[in-house]
Amino acid sequence: MKPVVSISLVALFTAFAAGALAQESFRVELGRDGETIADMRPVFLEFQSRPMPAISPTEVARRYQRLFEHSDEPEVRIDALNRLSNIQKVTDEDVSFSEEREQQVYRQALESYESILDRGAYQGRLDELLYQMAKAHAYTGQAEESIDRLRQLVGLYPSSSLVPEARFRIAEAAFSAQDYAEAESEYSRVISGDGTDSLKTKARYMQGWSQYKQGASARTRAAKTFLAVLDGIGEETGGFRRIPASDAELVDDTFRIVALMAAEDRGVESLAGWLTDAGGKDFGYLLYDRLADYYASNRRFEDSVAVNHAFVRDFQAHNTVPAFLAQNVDVWRMAGQIDRARAARAEYVQAFSRDAVYRQLAIPDQERWRDFSRSLADYHYDQAEEGQGERQAAAFRLAGGYYSQLADRSSQKGEVLRLAGDAFLQAGDHVNAFEHYQRAAYDTEYEIKAYPAAADAAWAAIVIQRDALDNLNSLPATLDDLAAAADRFAAKFSDDKRQPGLTADIANRMLEEHRYADAVRFAENAIAHPSVGAAERYSAWVAVGEANVAMASYGLAENAWRQSLALIAEGPPGDVPAKDTDSLQRQLASSVYYQGEKAASEGNIDTAVAHFQRVESAFPGSDIAIKGRYDAANTLLKAERWQAAVNELTRFRTDYPQHDLTRTVSEKLVFAYQSSGQLVRAADEIMRTEGTESPSWDQQLRAAELYHKAEAHERRNRIYVAWLDRDSVNVTADSQSHIRNQTLRQRLVLDNVAPRRYRIELVEQELASQWHSEDTLAWAGRAAIVLGTEEAGRFADVPLQIPLAESLTRKQAALSAARERLAQAEKLVGEGARSEILFRRAELYRVMAQDLMTSEAPANLNDLEATQYRMLLEEEAYPFEEKAIDLHARNHQRLAEGRFDEWVERSLQVLADLFPGRYDREVRWMTWNEEVNDDA
Repeated sequence: MKPVVSISLVALFTAFAAGALAQESFRVELGRDGETIADMRPVFLEFQSRPMPAISPTEVARRYQRLFEHSDEPEVRIDALNRLSNIQKVTDEDVSFSEEREQQVYRQALESYESILDRGAYQGRLDELLYQMAKAHAYTGQAEESIDRLRQLVGLYPSSSLVPEARFRIAEAAFSAQDYAEAESEYSRVISGDGTDSLKTKARYMQGWSQYKQGASARTRAAKTFLAVLDGIGEETGGFRRIPASDAELVDDTFRIVALMAAEDRGVESLAGWLTDAGGKDFGYLLYDRLADYYASNRRFEDSVAVNHAFVRDFQAHNTVPAFLAQNVDVWRMAGQIDRARAARAEYVQAFSRDAVYRQLAIPDQERWRDFSRSLADYHYDQAEEGQGERQAAAFRLAGGYYSQLADRSSQKGEVLRLAGDAFLQAGDHVNAFEHYQRAAYDTEYEIKAYPAAADAAWAAIVIQRDALDNLNSLPATLDDLAAAADRFAAKFSDDKRQPGLTADIANRMLEEHRYADAVRFAENAIAHPSVGAAERYSAWVAVGEANVAMASYGLAENAWRQSLALIAEGPPGDVPAKDTDSLQRQLASSVYYQGEKAASEGNIDTAVAHFQRVESAFPGSDIAIKGRYDAANTLLKAERWQAAVNELTRFRTDYPQHDLTRTVSEKLVFAYQSSGQLVRAADEIMRTEGTESPSWDQQLRAAELYHKAEAHERRNRIYVAWLDRDSVNVTADSQSHIRNQTLRQRLVLDNVAPRRYRIELVEQELASQWHSEDTLAWAGRAAIVLGTEEAGRFADVPLQIPLAESLTRKQAALSAARERLAQAEKLVGEGARSEILFRRAELYRVMAQDLMTSEAPANLNDLEATQYRMLLEEEAYPFEEKAIDLHARNHQRLAEGRFDEWVERSLQVLADLFPGRYDREVRWMTWNEEVNDDA
């Protein structure tokens, strides 16, 4: 075998000699063999990492393949196989065996490996031998044996340069076996070991997958790992700007898996949390983008948009924010949801609408902003023209806003401003419409025809101002503003024929604001204008008349009204309606009326009343004539001429029963009657009804109070009873209502109107109410005492007769009723009537004891039985008598408290009758000793 090996090696060396002389890429060590086969050492061909020789790598590989196939030496076969592996690493050509032949080769190699291991002598590196054995086992489908060899390598040669690769293969095997926890641990060892950065990157990447495969509980760890992968590659590639082709797939897949994990977890919330936990990453925006893309590609469009929004919210200053917002438009378009795509455009426009923000946009983003703005403005304008009501107004308002934002950034500024004005006007937003019309008119170069419609825009602004003064819109305009606008309009658009109508209108407006000199000036300008028409002249004369009225020159005013009437008589000027004749006649009547007002203000009552009354002759049946009559009565009221005022008011109500002012006549009559001391008439006026309508309860109670003051108790009581008969009267929502109702009941009791009923109501309502006054408590307490006294009378009237049990039951029921009333009285009155209550309670028990003693005995008893029966009655009566004595004694004790009244005295009289020796002594009352009191 040795010569074969030598020949083969010499031949191989010769093949390489031409290209290897200068480079010394291969070194052959010969002549070291021993004398016997056992002493023979392996021949090594050392391959150095230098440029390949001129010979084709394919030819070199072929010769090594032949060497492997023809050599019987395990070391030579293994070395040849190693060389083939090294050649494959340094060339792009395919120099490997065929798949079928490769399987055979590695089986044969395994035999060589086993032979070497069995022999126990090997001059090469055993770590490489173990590694190659593991590789051979893997190629031949012996996965477990392969892993065993790798673990043996790691265990025996921990410092070997092959350990990182071996550990990686071990981790890969665990991953393939779906032992993901073990795989995670093994990948961790690779990462913490001495392998290359590339291997560690792959290990960290696969560790992330191992964690991901362990389910939701390990998802956070997986995210942290994948982010570390991206962090490392990002640093190496200048922020992913120079990704090598070999890493492109890994980078893309890492972005993809992080997005997938976030989608499987809590979406963008999870992604944000992972990035935060990692301290924030410059490439975070790429993960947000990838997650949004993932959602969109899976038709989860709302989630995709939510991701974009989350990024914009959390990274407002990031330069990709415009792209994220624009991406929402694309997402909704992909979803076929045009309305949402439009809303996304609106969001984009809104986000960069401020000038400072807009200026920071890149040129393409600015162009996109203008395109989005114009498309939104045009869309909403078109939609508004087809809409109605509030929806139409809202659409116009939106369109106006977009046009407004766009104007200063557009090359068609004047046209866009006018469109904004039109949109705001139709939306009812006159403030913005006015502003944009003015800008279109005066912020553009009308003289050089840059915007020829400037005059119309200026006129539109004036119309809005004028309407604002008529309260037709919300523009905060004043008459001075309108006058200044008219001057500005005349200065810039002097040939416009709309000016005379404007000045006539301003004259009338000046009049309305009591600026009479200005009103006359503008009116004269209108009358003198060459283009003035009949309508404008008529309006000017009316303004002159009004100004003279305001200055109290009623004669001059009358002349102005006549001039105006003359113009109408010649034919209605322009669009002046014929009904203006009545209006001018009304002005004549008004002059008279104003005289009445002036006289009244000066205190000339008779003159004022006369003027007010003659207004009717100036314009019969008119509202001002009716008002004159009404004010005549009011003037008399203010002058406290009560009877004259009553007469005038009564006549007014008779003459104008359906007029609105007639509704107030009744109250004025009540005031006049009260003021003149006619309280019953005042109350009758309140109770007066028109048709089927009855006075309200407030009115009736008010009338009742007047009846009370006038001592018309019968009329008063009818109202009280009706009021208290209502179902809801017992529901008192406040203290005022409670006190009022209790007052009414007390008054009815005093007038002996259903006294028992109202005493009962007094008691029950006072006990049920949370509001009290001293009066209501006293009234209710006295009512309870009276009711208790009545019940005591009924109690006393119940005879005790045979059968005793039945009559005794009735007696006890009556006793309970009386006790309950007296207990109510004690609760309500308190100390104020305690003596009387104690006395009446004591008398209840005394009467009970007395009635028991005097009750009828059964007729069929003999003398002994009768005696025994009486003794039994005495035993039954004794507790009641004791209770009566106790209560009277407690009244007696009140003397020690310094209290003495009729009821204490009556209790003493009863005690004196019961115990004359103890209580019938006058001297004892001043020396009462509390120690004697046994609280009986």
